[in-house]
Amino acid sequence: MRPAIEVDGVTVRYRDVLALDDASLTVEAGRVTALIGMNGSGKSTLFKSVLGLVRPDAGTVRIDGAAPAAARRSGVVGYVPQSEDVDWAFPVSVRDVVMMGRYGRQGLTRRPRASDRSAVEEALGRVDLVDLAHRQIGQLSGGQRKRAFVARGIAQFAGQSAGARILLLDEPFAGVDKRSEATIVRLLRELAADGCTVLVSTHDLHALPQLADDAVLLLRRPLFHGTVAEALEPANLARAFGLEDVA
Repeated sequence: MRPAIEVDGVTVRYRDVLALDDASLTVEAGRVTALIGMNGSGKSTLFKSVLGLVRPDAGTVRIDGAAPAAARRSGVVGYVPQSEDVDWAFPVSVRDVVMMGRYGRQGLTRRPRASDRSAVEEALGRVDLVDLAHRQIGQLSGGQRKRAFVARGIAQFAGQSAGARILLLDEPFAGVDKRSEATIVRLLRELAADGCTVLVSTHDLHALPQLADDAVLLLRRPLFHGTVAEALEPANLARAFGLEDVA
């Protein structure tokens, strides 16, 4: 089976800052892979490279065998960023936010069809927000807001084969309550069981055994890729968090 994500020798610089240094990574389909590293380790840059939002200075990225731009156009990639650039006072409901995940399928008119409404309601149900769907997005707690944006990320997948779906989540547990964390973990495990590929960056090491099938320790390049138990060994964590020489 072809890998869902292939990163080969990717280097990214922001002026004088080396964000990724000859990074290579293969993510297999139908698994939850956790990406672990300290702030500034390159996690967000790796995500942006996979999505084609950053052009590498060197190296290549393939998504299900295609270039990132082609994968985005086909709608197989969903993304939940770490922080949403949102005016929380804007008069938009939770349901409206989730519907944004369907915009790529609605053409220029952005007129929802029955299939769009069905996809949105299903996504709301999977994150336990049906009862709050009418609420203005700013009225939700931090954890509820994160669940709404996770729902937006998965709403675009309705109608696609499970194996074609790839979901990237950047720090989905930051600032969320325990109920929201448990809901997101459950949903990601369900998606993977259905064949979806999930790549999730997280600082929450406590949740890793329940969340991920495997883990990647990143410090400008992957230092380790294997089982969660091995990733959590003190010697491996020390390397990833810059506590010893990793050269």
